[in-house]
Amino acid sequence: MEIDMVHDVQNAYRKLLVCMSRPGNIESLGEESNKVHIDANIFNSTLVLMFILLDSEVSFKVVSKYEDKISKIVQSLTYSTPTNIEEADFIFLLEDQEENSLKQIITKSKIGDLINPHKSATIIVETSKIDYEKKLLLKGPGIKTETYIDLKLEQMCIEELCKKNIEFPMGIDMIFVDKNSNITCLPRTTKVLRKVN
Repeated sequence: MEIDMVHDVQNAYRKLLVCMSRPGNIESLGEESNKVHIDANIFNSTLVLMFILLDSEVSFKVVSKYEDKISKIVQSLTYSTPTNIEEADFIFLLEDQEENSLKQIITKSKIGDLINPHKSATIIVETSKIDYEKKLLLKGPGIKTETYIDLKLEQMCIEELCKKNIEFPMGIDMIFVDKNSNITCLPRTTKVLRKVN
């Protein structure tokens, strides 16, 4: 069965909203991603997120060794425009990239301004596994007291993210997606306080 670009994408969008409003919550896009049959060197669940987020009014950047191939496929499916990291509305960091790529992307991505904080970037990161292990401590709006999650997020990336999101409402939002089609979000209001050893 093929993915239904209305019903399946709307269903996936609702799950994404839950994750954005409840940071650290994990939702599955397995049902929707199992209906995607596109050979693009990318997680099917990442393609589902692209169907949700991209259209002709926004720009994107794919960071991957298959960047050219994937960008052409994504542009033809969504009518979105590929651009550089500094100008992209949505930046997709695929699993085939080096770990230090994320810090560079966080550093270069746009944060909007005080009048237009919505003109900031959202970074979508493919990772091997997302789970509730006590590796990162999260606090902030949408979290009752505190919650824990494991995103394989390096300390240098956490520090760079804190710097980037220091002047709310400016900042960047992050979406993580794993091989098992799980997603979770770190909106700019979420404080990633420490790594738990």
